[in-house]
Amino acid sequence: MITFVVSLNVNALSTGVKCEELTQPASMTVQPGQPLTISCKVSYSLGSYYTAWIRQPAGKGLEWIGSKYTGGTYNKDSLKNKFSLAVDSSSNTVTLTGQNLQAEDTAVYYCARDSQ
Repeated sequence: MITFVVSLNVNALSTGVKCEELTQPASMTVQPGQPLTISCKVSYSLGSYYTAWIRQPAGKGLEWIGSKYTGGTYNKDSLKNKFSLAVDSSSNTVTLTGQNLQAEDTAVYYCARDSQ
């Protein structure tokens, strides 16, 4: 059994002038070898900003998985065969899909808006 804790990440400027909201499910569990799909609904234009997916295994540092917007995708080379990213502009959603996940993929998975 692989447990994925999915964290809500709100990206806001400290001035309070601008606030973006990103919403994810609370947690998910999948069996080893099974696919995983996590959706992140955002409040900003997916054509204007990249949305990054990042994970953090217990007791370890953050690991960037990839970033996606309507015009392009960047993936970490070592994870590009395991994870894919998709954008649905009609629902303002960025989806992370994982294939053939194993126990070592257990982590907290975050979505976050890129600053660019």
